[in-house]
Amino acid sequence: MSLSLEQISVRQVRGVSALKEGELHAFGIFTVKDLLEYYPFRYEDYRLRSLQDVKDGDKITIQAKVMGVPVLQRYGRKSRLSCKMMAEEWMFTAIWFNRHFLKDQLTSGREIVLVGKWDQRRMQLTVSESEFPDQGAWRSGTVQPVYSVGGKITQTWMRKTMTQALEQYGEMIPEILPEELLRRYHLMPRKKAIATIHQPQDTGEGQQGRERMVYEELFLFQLKMQAFRALNRERMDGVVHTVDNKTMREFVRSLPFELTDAQKKVELEILQDMRSPHCMNRLLQGDVGSGKTVLAAIALYASVRSGYQGALMVPTEILAEQHTRSLQKLFEPFGITVGLLTGSVTGRKRKDLLASLQMGLTDIVVGTHALIQEDVFFRKLGVVVTDEQHRFGVNQRGILRRKGYNPDVLTMTATPIPRTLAITAFGDMDVSTLSERPKGRIPITTYWVKHNMLDRVLGFIAREVDQGRQAYLICPLIEESDKLDVQNAIDLHVQMQQAFPSYKVGLLHGRMTPAEKEEVMRAFYENEVQLLVSTTVVEVGVDVPNATLMVIMDADRFGLSQLHQLRGRVGRGEHASYCVLIADPKSEVGQERMNVMTETDDGFEVSRRDLDLRGPGDFFGTKQSGLPEFRLADMVSDFAVLEQARDDAARLVVDPAFWTSPAYGPLRDYLQQEQIFQGDLVD
Repeated sequence: MSLSLEQISVRQVRGVSALKEGELHAFGIFTVKDLLEYYPFRYEDYRLRSLQDVKDGDKITIQAKVMGVPVLQRYGRKSRLSCKMMAEEWMFTAIWFNRHFLKDQLTSGREIVLVGKWDQRRMQLTVSESEFPDQGAWRSGTVQPVYSVGGKITQTWMRKTMTQALEQYGEMIPEILPEELLRRYHLMPRKKAIATIHQPQDTGEGQQGRERMVYEELFLFQLKMQAFRALNRERMDGVVHTVDNKTMREFVRSLPFELTDAQKKVELEILQDMRSPHCMNRLLQGDVGSGKTVLAAIALYASVRSGYQGALMVPTEILAEQHTRSLQKLFEPFGITVGLLTGSVTGRKRKDLLASLQMGLTDIVVGTHALIQEDVFFRKLGVVVTDEQHRFGVNQRGILRRKGYNPDVLTMTATPIPRTLAITAFGDMDVSTLSERPKGRIPITTYWVKHNMLDRVLGFIAREVDQGRQAYLICPLIEESDKLDVQNAIDLHVQMQQAFPSYKVGLLHGRMTPAEKEEVMRAFYENEVQLLVSTTVVEVGVDVPNATLMVIMDADRFGLSQLHQLRGRVGRGEHASYCVLIADPKSEVGQERMNVMTETDDGFEVSRRDLDLRGPGDFFGTKQSGLPEFRLADMVSDFAVLEQARDDAARLVVDPAFWTSPAYGPLRDYLQQEQIFQGDLVD
């Protein structure tokens, strides 16, 4: 039985010594398969150009003749070498930095190939690479891959080793995709695609190879998701909630507001899931203030009325306390008990709550990570809700889910995720979207001002507070930092106390104890504090309807989604609300963030623009968000392929032939390797 590429050590490639093997391990390359799938991130085009066709600033490769005497200037250890050149009928100057040793080789009339950046106005080429054809140059006239390298691994060595690996093992590259998909999309065979990515004749051919492998990456990921989803759908061992429509209508009528059409639609989706014998696995995404919490309450109520318990896990203690208060208010008329479990709940209080949960006397528990500790047991857990789910890792969510016997799961996020990202990150979930705002919500007006307008901002704060309103002032750091020239919360607190001696100014930051934070938030909520100076600890879920002004210092230090979350802390009452961004951004990205914030308050649009500016890797700001890391695919630029791959995978896994036909054998093997059949892919 012959070995597959993932079973052959990279050491078997000729030219890979034990030392080089160790270096390759640092790049995650252990097998021949790993090596062949270590793709270049761009290409250097060494094909010769004519100066007649180039534009100012182009990086070009040209063949020229030495026409003058080279001039060498030294500046300490550094040097500048210049020489007159002729290419066709064009005379220009070539400049090298720190290449003094070339001076003696630049003899009049000698042919040379130059690679560099062209300056049209000066008729000058700043040379990055050069070679003499009479020395047996091999690069000019080619397109060369550029790999991410370091240590003792050089570009030249990596290119040579990749060529060797293709020569030795290229014929062993297996085809994974079925013939029908190759034909439908006119995709290159896998063997040829991998070879052309590493050794393209031109950039167009390299792009064709990339397109094939991008589709494969996205298709295989979606196949995992769709197979996992299909197999879970077949399992009939989820919790069946039996609550009737009359009971649910009674609860919804008791709410202090009418549900929007979007909320009603999502309510039906959630209740339909909960009544089925399948495990609900639904993502509820909606903009700041779109009314997700009330839908969580509906799910929790349905679970309790069906004879089960519910759990709501949130990322911060402040948010847990706030949710507990609001749920107690909603459920009190119905005799439903709500407990709070955070790190601050200790001693006798904690023991009593844990006993009450285990005996089923507490119907619903709201908590932070404390909910997933080993000594927390439920009598009969029916539904798990996680809020701001991207702040919890897959494993943390899974631990909470395992506290019950296949409970229904509702995950919520107030970071609206573009459709492309939702499809990719949460392909195993059903996605519900709240795109409509509750009735009566007044849009928030956003201004961007420079630091030299701070006095005018202080006047604006005074006008709002004099009318009985309250304001937040947010800054990035708690204390002074030598590294960042940013306003900090402690200094700003002192400044605001001096600027507004007749107002009460509060301070809130992450290093305070939970009890201190709770006291400050209580005072702000009850308008005992008019101005709250804070770090981003208020970003998620704090709800003070009387706060109408959000001032963000050094706003260019924050990401777009974070700015939008902060802005969402105001605009929760009946009065007009404002967000003022104070920033002097130095970069184009920083300026663009400010422009986006003033142009739109639609969270989905903000999110889309954030994705464009930052890229998917930074979007959630954490590796444990569950986002896959692709070798070639990019979720922004390849979104059309992503959607197509999802549709293809979804269609395939429900086709009976997929599970029996030899044509799909490689794909079934792939799913077996990924442990889909054991249900181990995600929790």
